[in-house]
Amino acid sequence: MRNKVDVTIGGKKYTMVAVENEEYVLKCAGLVDRQLSEVSAGSRLPQVDAAVLAAMNIADLYLKEQETSENLRRQVKENLEECSALKLELSEAKREIFRLGTKK
Repeated sequence: MRNKVDVTIGGKKYTMVAVENEEYVLKCAGLVDRQLSEVSAGSRLPQVDAAVLAAMNIADLYLKEQETSENLRRQVKENLEECSALKLELSEAKREIFRLGTKK
């Protein structure tokens, strides 16, 4: 289902149509508005140029978060592999203990 959500970005009102809920759309619009305000603060940039710079800032944040996420995935995978190896080692140690215990 599509939702129509009214947002204000850079002092202009827009109607967004999205499958996401209103709260999410407002959150996205807030992020864009904050970035646009940060880029525009104290400058006389045309709004289009400010929007491009804000988009670049958001793209930078996105790519850095994506890299962080990938690093975390890799760490989790490595930890799971280490855990599997340790489980195997524990199982082998238990078998050896059992074997030694039955030799008496």
